[in-house]
Amino acid sequence: MRAHATTDCGDLAAMWGDERVTRHIGGRASTAEQSWARLLRYAGLWPLLGFGYWAVEERATGRFVGDVGLGDFRREMSPPLRGPEAGWVLAPWAHGRGFATEAVRAALAWADDCLQSDRTACIIDIGHDASIRVAAKCGYVEVARCTYAGTAIAVFERSRTVNRAHRTDSSG
Repeated sequence: MRAHATTDCGDLAAMWGDERVTRHIGGRASTAEQSWARLLRYAGLWPLLGFGYWAVEERATGRFVGDVGLGDFRREMSPPLRGPEAGWVLAPWAHGRGFATEAVRAALAWADDCLQSDRTACIIDIGHDASIRVAAKCGYVEVARCTYAGTAIAVFERSRTVNRAHRTDSSG
C-alpha cells in the first residue's frame, strides 16, 4: 500500500469505469472526470483528517490492485456511522485473490495503532457477498440495515479489540 499519485488516474479511471466494479458501489460506472475527482478527494483526506486511502499494488509486479482506506464522508443516513468508514475497491483482475482481505487488515491495523477511535464502520450493498465476506474476516459485524442513496445496504462495525484479535488469526 502506498500514497496515491497523479499517475494512478488511468488505473483509477479503468477500475471505476468498469461496471463489474461499480455494480455494488453506486450502481453505475464513473467517468474519467469523476475518477480524477476521486483521486483528489483521496489526497485531501490525509491532511484534513489524518487518515485516508492508499493505492494497493501487487508486491511481485507493482500492478495496480485498487484502493483501500478510511474516510469520513459525512453520509446523510440513519443510523449514522460511528467512527471512520473503511472502504475497499479492487480492479476486476484482482477479485477473489485475497488482496482485499490482506489490504483491509493492513489498513485496520494501521488505524488501531494510529487513530483514537475505538471503532470503524463500513457500509456494503446487501447483495455484495464478496465484500460482506471480507468484512467478516476483518472483524466486522452487521449492526443495521437501511437505505443509502436508493440502495439497500448493511451497516457494519468493528471495535479495536476485535480487530486486534483478527490480526493474530492468519486464517483467511
